[in-house]
Amino acid sequence: DDAVIIDPGADAEKIKHALNGRKVAAVLLTHGHFDHTGALYAFADAPIYIHEQDAPMLTDSHFSFGLFSGDTKKRPPATGFLTDGQVLDLAGIQFDVMSTPGHTRGSVCFKVGEDIFTGDTMFKGDYGRTDLPGGSMEAMRASLRRLFALVGCQIYPGHGPGDVIK
Repeated sequence: DDAVIIDPGADAEKIKHALNGRKVAAVLLTHGHFDHTGALYAFADAPIYIHEQDAPMLTDSHFSFGLFSGDTKKRPPATGFLTDGQVLDLAGIQFDVMSTPGHTRGSVCFKVGEDIFTGDTMFKGDYGRTDLPGGSMEAMRASLRRLFALVGCQIYPGHGPGDVIK
């Protein structure tokens, strides 16, 4: 069986252990910040997908804010760009791409059935920061309205526990 990794944070060994020998079919990124791409180097042989607006964050730590954490490793570049409404069939799983700018210009969510991987767009009872370069409160409001319309869907955020959209 193949696996798809979403937002490989910082611990490549922990992710590899969780893979339990499965081949990585692709790596999907909800956005390009360092805390969502830190272990990307360990999976550079797999196709890497990100929204084009956030692609520069992979190759320049200035854009990914890695300088703030001391994480200045250059990430492998994207091999594919994500667009709103795109459907990816990876490892037998259908991922519907939703453009959800606000935290970054290129933030996306991945909808799989009734599950949504929201990255830093939506958390349990909260939403992502919009005060960093590339963030926009206006864009975030529009993205959140779009997500709030998906009542009953389970969210899996990039940080903290999940929740159900009510």
